[in-house]
Amino acid sequence: MPLRISNLTHYFGGLRAVYDFHEDLQEGELVGLIGPNGAGKSTIFNLICGIYRPTEGEVTLDGTNLVGLRPHRISSMGIGRTFQKLRLWNDLSVLDNVKMAQHSHIGYGFVEALLQAGRYHSEERRMEERAYELLKILGIERYAERQVGNLAYGDQRRVEIARALALSPKVLLLDEPTCGMGPTEMVEVMDLVRRIKEEFDLTILLIEHRMRVVMALCERIKTIDFGQIIAEGTPDDIRNNPRVIEAYLGKEAEI
Repeated sequence: MPLRISNLTHYFGGLRAVYDFHEDLQEGELVGLIGPNGAGKSTIFNLICGIYRPTEGEVTLDGTNLVGLRPHRISSMGIGRTFQKLRLWNDLSVLDNVKMAQHSHIGYGFVEALLQAGRYHSEERRMEERAYELLKILGIERYAERQVGNLAYGDQRRVEIARALALSPKVLLLDEPTCGMGPTEMVEVMDLVRRIKEEFDLTILLIEHRMRVVMALCERIKTIDFGQIIAEGTPDDIRNNPRVIEAYLGKEAEI
């Protein structure tokens, strides 16, 4: 299986953020992770990606333990990730944002880059073609030369997804991809997630607050509260679970 998480536990000082989280993500699955604000969802993503090192537990990708590896190493091994708060280079073009995400797979060395010799030009051309291909798939190729900071919010979200896909991931972690969007944009992103899952043969772990999105997209859902799993199952299982309703769904406007 692509991603296995076992006994994942993390403390910030004396505060327990995540406790005994586990997940066996099967190839090609789209699994949702939900819970109230502050439940520990993004912390779990940060533990998977190496931003934090877990206090206990193990994260493996295709059998390789990721704990202790640097984030850039984990991403190069096949974990792509978007963030709840956009992390783009706003002063660079859309195309350059996506090109730069490919540098962990770059095929030339420092001297070749310095002298612009050897494989430098062919690799730069390859990265540009790949970046443009991803922008086209996400429907934003017309903005390729525009500064990313000048795009509408929904299009910036698409750029961030394109950057994650540029890593050629095996597993894609999506952290609230419809955050801040209106109903029309939300539906467009739902369709986009379905399409990229099939087109890129991806395994996806999704954090999302909007229950309409989670229930429509996910095959399985895990619910956490205070960093601990309180329920897991199909969308119908979660929708009808009393603990989930009490902790989370009862507070949501969209179910």
